[in-house]
Amino acid sequence: MNRYLTIKDRIETEIVIKKSKFIANFIKVTSKEQAEEEIKKIKKKYFDARHNCISYRILEEENIVERFSDNGEPSGTAGAPMLNILQKSNLVNVLIVVTRYFGGILLGTGGLVRAYSDSLQKAIEESELLELTIGIECKVNLEYNYFEKFKYYCKNNDIQIKDVSYTEEIVCKIQMEEDKKDILLKDYVLKNINLLNIEVLYKKYIEKSIQK
Repeated sequence: MNRYLTIKDRIETEIVIKKSKFIANFIKVTSKEQAEEEIKKIKKKYFDARHNCISYRILEEENIVERFSDNGEPSGTAGAPMLNILQKSNLVNVLIVVTRYFGGILLGTGGLVRAYSDSLQKAIEESELLELTIGIECKVNLEYNYFEKFKYYCKNNDIQIKDVSYTEEIVCKIQMEEDKKDILLKDYVLKNINLLNIEVLYKKYIEKSIQK
């Protein structure tokens, strides 16, 4: 199974090279549609900029969807170098849009490659990275008066509560690494945790903090 990285939150950075301003928007995305929508928003925000160059990589099950664009810069000087960095860094579910405001001094093809590459590298360095690892998603049902204890149990066992529905009882979608599933099911059977029901849904990539 491949090891992938992603970012926790979107980030914006800026560098200036020979009076040209390069604004990098590094955005977490989980679908091609979301990426394209974010690109439209950035282009609308920086409508007066000469270039909005993009690259993204999105993990869809076992496949990676990739796209890049030089947006008017000389071919191969912006989108492709940024995609290459994302690939070498094993980054997925990310979109990089680097907006350039031209400062009147030509940078040349080599200078452009370095400028767009440096813009992305700075954004990566300032981002909090997460590891994507294969895990399990489950649905659990529980009574309202047990919810606080269950949250404490999840925190102590590295189980993430991703979604909560409040109906006649509480329904949670939870995610965990594969080896945590057996512990959860054993605690359920032995009634160490007071859940009404557990349903194992499917395997999926889940996010995990990187230990420093």
